[in-house]
Amino acid sequence: MLAVLGPTAAGKTTTAIELARRLGAEIISADSMQVYRGMNVGTAKPTLIERRGVVHHLIDVVDPEEEFSVAEYRIMGREVVASSTAPLIIAGGSGLHFRALVDPMSFAPTDEELRAHLDGLSLQEVASQLSALDEDAGRHVDMSNKRRVVRALEIARLTGETPSRRAGSAEAEEVRRYVPELEFTAVGIDPGGALEERIDRRLEEMRRGGLVEEVKGLRHRLGRTARSAVGYRETLDHLEGRIGLDRAFAAIRQNTRKLAKRQRTWFQRDPRIRWIPWIEDENDRVERAMEILS
Repeated sequence: MLAVLGPTAAGKTTTAIELARRLGAEIISADSMQVYRGMNVGTAKPTLIERRGVVHHLIDVVDPEEEFSVAEYRIMGREVVASSTAPLIIAGGSGLHFRALVDPMSFAPTDEELRAHLDGLSLQEVASQLSALDEDAGRHVDMSNKRRVVRALEIARLTGETPSRRAGSAEAEEVRRYVPELEFTAVGIDPGGALEERIDRRLEEMRRGGLVEEVKGLRHRLGRTARSAVGYRETLDHLEGRIGLDRAFAAIRQNTRKLAKRQRTWFQRDPRIRWIPWIEDENDRVERAMEILS
């Protein structure tokens, strides 16, 4: 199995599609938001024309009202791997989804009622409860991040597994050592100094391509996860009268840059990925990726 990875606006999608055409391969999307139907412009989802001739998996699999967890992504992705007879290329920028597909990662259950209760508490309250169960929780969980603290507390309440216990498991050790369950060869594409310029160009294309109109049409259908996506939450702020349009796009630009930085950091920690410097010409970039992947 092959993989083409990198931060947002790094050209990995178009590179992967061209590689798939040359190799007769199919693509598994590793994007946390392209799974949602109708979320096209804001996720930079490849169009039907761009996808022509290449089978894509895990794009447009659920409606935006639905929650789609990483655990569900792993199940569906593993089903694709098990059933496909064609070569497969994983392509995307979500590091967690990529690792969930190839690495030994299991996911604890969730409970909507318990999660809603914990979400209603303050960060101080949930952090205090988690610390009471595991005094070393702060070594494994960002205690300033309420979403992470709530999830850790939910898992502990449902399974009895504290953050320290989970971190000490054999599975966690293999994940830390980047020991894969599925063998793959991966190339990373990073535009380096060109990243911010490419992000700006992409946002202009989204603005002209109808992002505001897309969000307006979906605004009453976006579930908790979908509405949190970069580009959607800021546009919702505009549509609901909290900020002007220019300010919304300025916020999208800032948050996209932050997202790209997090994605870059995540992937650069993975020693299994071989990186190529930015090459503006698409054909040259594909040729360089081919050299590594072959």
